[in-house]
Amino acid sequence: MFKNKVQTLLNDALEEDSNLFLIDFSITTDHKIKVVLDGDLGVTVQDCMKISRAIEHNLDREEEDFSLEVASAGAAAPMVLPRQYKKNIGRKLAVKTEDETFEANLTDATENGIVLEWKAREPKPIGKGKHTVQKRKEIDFSDIKEAKVILKF
Repeated sequence: MFKNKVQTLLNDALEEDSNLFLIDFSITTDHKIKVVLDGDLGVTVQDCMKISRAIEHNLDREEEDFSLEVASAGAAAPMVLPRQYKKNIGRKLAVKTEDETFEANLTDATENGIVLEWKAREPKPIGKGKHTVQKRKEIDFSDIKEAKVILKF
């Protein structure tokens, strides 16, 4: 019952801001509520506070003692939803499939998968030496084991 009430409050709060979406939601047996968000435009501290207040201000601590944590998905956290790929178009990703690992630029995200592009040095077809070629790979979401944004500092 407590979880259902929290879930409803969370869903209502997320409906008010179509930019935000849920990555993870859990409640432990001792009522520790954890909400992890992402957003098409990123997630601000204000976004986390808004969702936190929408939940916290509608629960009575006299009825149920609880703790609440609302956080954004970490920049280094693996992507879990297709919607997360769209906001990262143009960034470099590390993508693992069953057989291969790619470090490449995400150039597109469709409803079925992603498109990666990168440059590679390969032997020339005729003669000695190498030349640079543009590579492109389409990967279905179902084939992705893990994908993370590569952060540059």
